[in-house]
Amino acid sequence: MAANLTVFLSAETIDQRIQELGKQIDEDYAGRGPVYLLVILKGACMFLADLARAMKTPARIEFMGISSYGKGKTTSGQVQVTKDLDVSIEGHDVIIVEDIVDSGVTLSYLRHVLEQRKPRSLKIAALLDKPDRRLRPVQVDYVGFSIPDEFVVGFGLDYAEDYRNLPDVCILS
Repeated sequence: MAANLTVFLSAETIDQRIQELGKQIDEDYAGRGPVYLLVILKGACMFLADLARAMKTPARIEFMGISSYGKGKTTSGQVQVTKDLDVSIEGHDVIIVEDIVDSGVTLSYLRHVLEQRKPRSLKIAALLDKPDRRLRPVQVDYVGFSIPDEFVVGFGLDYAEDYRNLPDVCILS
């Protein structure tokens, strides 16, 4: 697993930004009931855990599995739900929690699927956003960091299931 890793975002920088996002969500949902944090497996788990702890707003956590990559490194354009929700989100505030938004293919599909389930509101929080890679328009409501088109790992992001446990986001070259 020898690779050339360059720290792009330190653990401290990530933590500081997540604290800011938690405060922003608290302001946006002040006085409302619990918000569902819908995490997309597997990469967003670390972001979800830190974001949920940074929030004072009551939160319920749900998991979904979505795949658009198949066996390759780039999106296949074919999106499928590999694990669906265990609860109804009808009438609830929902925030989709993603590790990284690049092509927008997966999130545009997921947003359409979830809107059919009639949530009160539906927003997206992403640790990383790569707007230069968009193939489909997606509005990310809570952005940790906008990043250039680099292949990054760490803090939940992987390459062939490795590097997820790194505390920093690193460029893999």
